[in-house]
Amino acid sequence: MNRPPPLNFQTPGFAHYGLAWSPFHEGRLATASAANYGLVGNGRLHLTSVGPGPGGAPSLVLNKYDTQDALYDVAWSEIHENQLVTASGDGSIKLWDMMINDLPIRAWHEHSREAFSVDWSNLKKDVFISSSWDGTVKLWSPDRPRSITTLQAHTSCVYQALFSPHQPDVIATCSTDGTLKIFDLRAPAYAQGPANNSFTQPLSAAALTVPASGTEILSLDWNKYRPFTLASGGVDKIARIWDCRMVKLGAEAAQAPGVGGVCESQLVGHEWAVRKVQWCPHRPDLLATASYDMTCRVWATAPAPEASKLVYIHDPHTEFVVGCAWSLFEEGVLGTCSWDCKVNVFRM
Repeated sequence: MNRPPPLNFQTPGFAHYGLAWSPFHEGRLATASAANYGLVGNGRLHLTSVGPGPGGAPSLVLNKYDTQDALYDVAWSEIHENQLVTASGDGSIKLWDMMINDLPIRAWHEHSREAFSVDWSNLKKDVFISSSWDGTVKLWSPDRPRSITTLQAHTSCVYQALFSPHQPDVIATCSTDGTLKIFDLRAPAYAQGPANNSFTQPLSAAALTVPASGTEILSLDWNKYRPFTLASGGVDKIARIWDCRMVKLGAEAAQAPGVGGVCESQLVGHEWAVRKVQWCPHRPDLLATASYDMTCRVWATAPAPEASKLVYIHDPHTEFVVGCAWSLFEEGVLGTCSWDCKVNVFRM
């Protein structure tokens, strides 16, 4: 079977860090980018409509926004089709409306170091979270001037924080300390009152801590069909599948936080660090991984390690591949972004 060549577009001078498909419009794609590979200089948010335009090129560049510092991640709003939020190297979180040129419609600056990830809840659609190199995760509402809650999730950089797609008050985090953590915001430890606020006393009790690696964990993702099944990837070049079904929630989480998690499978094949992992939204057994080895790989996973296998390699990028994202509307379609200033959209 002949596969069509990938669609790709370039953003000269801006290396990509993250990309996200719109939950409202098929083919609408946002990318978070940075000049000088994010080490110093400006950032840029690109909004593109990817489709079968003339010559197979993207059909339309919808808008682009420049920022004073690098952009490391982007997430679409789940309640407003034209809005999205970004995480920046100066620690700021910005909300954008693609119908408004130039400036964000709201900005927050509570993180003391680089803000590295953002995620909008698809269950509680009026909140989103951010994670930072300062070790915290913050819960936000687009209508509030300050964060709702602060979690002192780790003692070092939190590379990613994600809402569970199954439990609206549960989030997972990963860090330079080599652990995955699961937090339940309903636990009594997170109750806010006049003598306890999240700004002077950040919340810290995890419902479950998974010692996932002896090195940094750079990315994680929840399986969309199997509650408490997560994937992780990091500096040790291995993607792992975790069964965390023994996690305690609610009051139990505060009274007896646990350490555990069972590694179901290890996906070995990348030559350098695994920078991004993402489960397919259409099937429970497909996982995409992006790596500094300049490839994006797709794996068919299974609880039995020997049954997991590599099914696809995408390798036209010429620099680190730092992001990958499955299309929410079209099965088998993936987008990748890289430090080569290119975004590729292809079908497996």
